[in-house]
Amino acid sequence: MDNLTFVGISGSLRRASRNTGLLRCCAANLPQGVRMEIADISALPLYNEDMGKPEAAQALIRQVSAADALVLACPEYNYSLAPALKNALDWLSREPNLAPLNGKAACILGAGGGMGTSRSQLHLRQVCVYLNLRLLNKPEVFSNAFTPAFDDAGTVVDAALAGQTAELMQELALWTRRLRAPAA
Repeated sequence: MDNLTFVGISGSLRRASRNTGLLRCCAANLPQGVRMEIADISALPLYNEDMGKPEAAQALIRQVSAADALVLACPEYNYSLAPALKNALDWLSREPNLAPLNGKAACILGAGGGMGTSRSQLHLRQVCVYLNLRLLNKPEVFSNAFTPAFDDAGTVVDAALAGQTAELMQELALWTRRLRAPAA
């Protein structure tokens, strides 16, 4: 079985982010043959074509280009996706033919308010359609960030939520391998 590399991108830049905590939980619950890196998008400037490609954008482009799949942790800000996540995707989308994203496997999860990022995940799915990301539809992971499922550092401490992330990573690995398999 071939090894896979996932890259996680959190739409929250906070140190104690529950969404980054979800990515750490995913990284701790990977199936055999999978490794995961968490991209640091904190230095990305707002997308502006006039500035060329700053080093932070080039580094993200290299990291995502080398990945087999993306794990997108999507907070919900004002009923929509977080600007930091959208900005990262905007930088990645400026490569010719959407090269880092085009046809790549991906999944979404998120921690937020009472509805657990359901609205922002729907908006992110719309963006992903244009980017031609191959989203895994199920399982869905929506978590309330304001429960004891997370500690003060944003780390997942709830066994059920950790189990959901493990199932998501297992399914993403299967999905990624299925997409990479030659057509019969």
